[in-house]
Amino acid sequence: MSNIQKPTLSPISQQCGCSHSHSHGNRNQPVWRRYLPAIISFFLLITGLVLDHLLKSSLFTGYYRVIWYILAYLPVGLPVWKEAIASIRHKDFFNEFTLMTIATLGAFFIREYPEGVGVMLFYSVGELFQESAVTKAQGNIKALLDLRPDKATVRRGNIYETVSPETIAAGEVIQVKAGEKVSLDGELLSPVSSFDTSALTGESIPRTIWQGEQVLAGMLNMDKVVEINVLKRYEDSSLAGILHMVQNATERKAKTELLIRRFAKIYTPLVFFMALAITIIPWFFLSGYQFETWLYRALVFLVISCPCALVISVPLGYFGGIGAASHNGILFKGANFLDLMASLKTVIMDKTGTLTKGVFNVQQVVPVSPEKESFLEILIALESKSNHPVAKAIVRYGMENNIPVLPVEEASEIAGHGIYGRINNIQVLAGNSKLMQKYGVDYDKRIDHIPETSVIVAMDGKYAGYVTIADELKEDAQKAIEGMRQQGVEHIVLLSGDKSSIVREISEQLAINTAYGELLPEDKVTHIEAIKATAQGTTAFVGDGINDAPALALSDIGIAMGGMGADAAIEVADVVIQSDQPSKIPVAIRIARRTKQIVIQNIVMALGIKVVILVLATLGMVSMWAAVFADVGVALLAILNSVKILRQKF
Repeated sequence: MSNIQKPTLSPISQQCGCSHSHSHGNRNQPVWRRYLPAIISFFLLITGLVLDHLLKSSLFTGYYRVIWYILAYLPVGLPVWKEAIASIRHKDFFNEFTLMTIATLGAFFIREYPEGVGVMLFYSVGELFQESAVTKAQGNIKALLDLRPDKATVRRGNIYETVSPETIAAGEVIQVKAGEKVSLDGELLSPVSSFDTSALTGESIPRTIWQGEQVLAGMLNMDKVVEINVLKRYEDSSLAGILHMVQNATERKAKTELLIRRFAKIYTPLVFFMALAITIIPWFFLSGYQFETWLYRALVFLVISCPCALVISVPLGYFGGIGAASHNGILFKGANFLDLMASLKTVIMDKTGTLTKGVFNVQQVVPVSPEKESFLEILIALESKSNHPVAKAIVRYGMENNIPVLPVEEASEIAGHGIYGRINNIQVLAGNSKLMQKYGVDYDKRIDHIPETSVIVAMDGKYAGYVTIADELKEDAQKAIEGMRQQGVEHIVLLSGDKSSIVREISEQLAINTAYGELLPEDKVTHIEAIKATAQGTTAFVGDGINDAPALALSDIGIAMGGMGADAAIEVADVVIQSDQPSKIPVAIRIARRTKQIVIQNIVMALGIKVVILVLATLGMVSMWAAVFADVGVALLAILNSVKILRQKF
């Protein structure tokens, strides 16, 4: 697929203001090749220190000593020089590359050769650790990219051809063998098969899919050879959409991350001029001023003030959070939504398909006429033109009872009400009581008190009977509500287009205090606006249907139950729960709050240690060796702190 490419790690570096391309450009090299310059530099530095201090060789003096340390410096120094020159050409004068270049050249100028080499060596080692940490953080997200099948078997004429999935059109039939990944979204033509959906949903339990049901790209066929009718081109498939969302996630930055980037742009030139001031200002006030002493202090100041540890650890912390979430089947579309989720206080939830399974079964068929079969034939024919879960339940009931589907002359859905159509020249209405009232149909009012979902039917303007449908709660619905409350969510509200009696019953089962039923899509929007106006903290809406798209867009965070949810809902949402499990919402909150803790810890740790060492450096109480160890140490601590979220279980 042309618009979905493998992500590189450079965006992380670009976000933090540290280009790091001198290490990233060599990522495709073997590991030993990437570490070779540092190994050579380290060997030459240690040898030089041995000759300097232990052997005190008379041969290791003068030009020989200078040349030796220059040779030790060049393997790690040249790549940084190249970056410094490139950034200066782009009028970026103040960054970590110029700081390191000035500090190390200054050390050579005052004949502190080992320290000049040591600063550049440990800086380069820190860069390698950062690269490794970013790679690890991206590992969970990269695993998604391995889902992309690079070939598919398509039936063309009487033969099967192996081709790229991108060349297959909707309407063609593909064959998927046992152990192969499904390459395109489609409808199962074979009677039944078992599919591993863990890559898409994070769930390890295989899913049995029957003939006529949807199969998604990225699922693994576990059972037998099956045939699938392709419904979407590859670039429109669910998998392509997921990959696109993941790749774009790092482009939406959190407020903290943007603040740190702005801070770095001011901080770096500031410390450069402060170092210059440390060198020059004492000359005006001290009678015994020694240029080399104060230059050395300024160089130590430059080394410790390098902002890289701070600015790499913040985006890396968010990236780790996005990776941990994707490992748990939760897709955040940006770091900014991790921040919003961490302050979540109000959750507004849809009912059908979110808290309930959305798999309805016909309970009762109650026609006015004794001819039950003809009543069902007309109702099933009309409902076959709708994708609503209730309509699908009625059609499935007809298939199970071998009821023929009549031709439909005309059909149109009325949002929040039901469906209108014409069959055998009969005008047919099928829907809720609001639909009957809209068309002035006098129906049996006792139906309003039935707790189950009821589909009322009218033919030629006269009440013809009703069908009751039952849905059931998802197994983890109770756990989801309890988990959200444990995570500090103060208000949980249930909104549904279903009958008020059903919504009330569900809310009582789940101990949800506020619930509204019989809502049209625009009513949900009105309720969300009212709740947002008075709510403290962040407000989220959780839904899965096409009619939930406006509500998802309006809320601070739109959460889509996206494993098998509507494409429109997934597209609009900010967070996608791939497994359709509401219990993943408290998991998402925990991951978001842990990510924010890590980011704050990194900022406090990096700034705190640097301020202390900067003061000591100005007073001449810290050597360049101590400065470089402190700088690399802060960077490593921040990196280790950032990636530990990937090892945590939520």
